[in-house]
Amino acid sequence: MKAALKTQEGTFEVREVDQPELPGPDWVLVRVRIAGICGTDLRHWRKHEADLAGHIMGHELAGDVVAVGDAVSNVAVGDRVVAETVLGCGHCEYCRARQYNICPDLYATRRRTVSRAYGQFLVAPASHIYRLPQHISFEEAALVDTFSVCLHAQHLSGLTINDRVAVIGAGPIGLGQLMLAKASGADMLIVDRVASSLAVAQDLGADLTVNPEEDDPVAAIKAFTGGRGADIVFECAGGTSMPQTLPLATQMVRRGGKVVIIGGFDAGVTEIGLEWQRIQMSEIQLIPTASFAWHRLNKEQGEVVELIGKGKLDAKRLITHRFPLDRINEAFACGEGKAQTGAVFIAIEM
Repeated sequence: MKAALKTQEGTFEVREVDQPELPGPDWVLVRVRIAGICGTDLRHWRKHEADLAGHIMGHELAGDVVAVGDAVSNVAVGDRVVAETVLGCGHCEYCRARQYNICPDLYATRRRTVSRAYGQFLVAPASHIYRLPQHISFEEAALVDTFSVCLHAQHLSGLTINDRVAVIGAGPIGLGQLMLAKASGADMLIVDRVASSLAVAQDLGADLTVNPEEDDPVAAIKAFTGGRGADIVFECAGGTSMPQTLPLATQMVRRGGKVVIIGGFDAGVTEIGLEWQRIQMSEIQLIPTASFAWHRLNKEQGEVVELIGKGKLDAKRLITHRFPLDRINEAFACGEGKAQTGAVFIAIEM
């Protein structure tokens, strides 16, 4: 099969590799049709990481089933599906408690099988396969992973109707967070430096958009909430901006409010100065989130497929660019230069 492999320099080389085989009777072979590029992928772009060199990457995908093991009953050959790429070891105490998103061996496990979306085929356990309604396109379905991250964060936040909410970062995660919060009855302010991203946020129902290069987000949220501050702030930017955006989130939230940390950190120690006395005396909660898994009786990725199917999440509005697999490096450059290209979600056609 054709696949894009990470190079020592952190770009991609497209070449022929062996197609994976079913590892057991309860596994499924999927022909990937669309893969996406997320913020985590972009943080690893053009970055030397010896442990990733030569590996197939990618974790946002949709495709169709081409083979199933003898024990599989929930999907059949020919079904259009999403494969969930958050896969734990399956036997540790966290996996047994259905919190496989914090499994100690999560990344090593998923890289061997499901987290290989930039290849034409991958294998996944049948428990991590979701059949798609016919009216959901492969491109829309490739955003299911993104929205699942957002849904998990909203579940942890306790967001409810009439909350005043701020989102920092108007990438796919931030815009997905906006859509979910609006669907739940919240009033929304969103912050970003990219004008085209803020325009999308307005189209999706943001009550107020703020460019921090033009206006003060803290003053904006105070005016938006009658001087109180946000009930919940979702930090959705992450990466190298976190030393600025996390302190900003704690300044925008009200006393007794919550800051939900979704944007990712790089490995190692990240030095971030915060007003810890104010955070403590105001009983501000800092809530880290990691991917998604289960919420109560439901798998969060299955809930997202249902939400898109019902029209409660507008995945189509986030898809701005499409590239064939052979042009994956160009696709990543497009995502990196979103201020110039207007990129939000980039679909890789496999």
